[in-house]
Amino acid sequence: MATVTVEEHDAWKAARRSAVTAPAGNLALIDTRWGADDPDAALAGQPATVRATLLRNREGLPGVRLWDAESPAIRNFERIDTFAYDPAWVLEARWTDAPDQKPFEHLRDKGRTRDLPVPGDLHLTLAGRDYTLSAFDDDGELLLVFGDPTNGSQTYGGGRFLIVERLSDELVRLDFNRAFVPPCGFSEHYNCPLPPPQNRLAVPVEAGEKLPIFKPGFVH
Repeated sequence: MATVTVEEHDAWKAARRSAVTAPAGNLALIDTRWGADDPDAALAGQPATVRATLLRNREGLPGVRLWDAESPAIRNFERIDTFAYDPAWVLEARWTDAPDQKPFEHLRDKGRTRDLPVPGDLHLTLAGRDYTLSAFDDDGELLLVFGDPTNGSQTYGGGRFLIVERLSDELVRLDFNRAFVPPCGFSEHYNCPLPPPQNRLAVPVEAGEKLPIFKPGFVH
């Protein structure tokens, strides 16, 4: 099974750092105002480092997001703590088409669920146990939201994300070394999907990102 080099993995970690600290990266989000549809009005009174963008949720409700290129979170960010690269966590799973909408609870939805487009099932055997995992279509990429026993201790409590690589019509690759902290782990103004029951693994996944690390004394 093909794996990446240490240099390639270091490059991925560097790209992740650049992405979360970018002017519109995860650490830059300082507010999400649902129901608002005027970016200029949202910028009133904000410093010059802040910009506004429009968005709509799946129900069509408009909103405005405010991004600060010099947010306190960016200024106090040190790094993303990660596990050491382990080729044993590069796994393959069988893919079967099953176009469907499946329920995913979101972090700030207080127990309610939303149906997300799940184009197929991932059939994975891990530590002698068979799983049927659901990865949803996230703007053309297959995104797996998964949980494991490291959540809340070693890794982000709400689970982690992983981009699924399609190898063929019947095979996918899951490189858990590239499991990453979801946007909610960097800003409280995101509302991330949580792992559904079928995506909760019984084995501790000691691979990929753990948690963002900030300067001492910074309350995130």
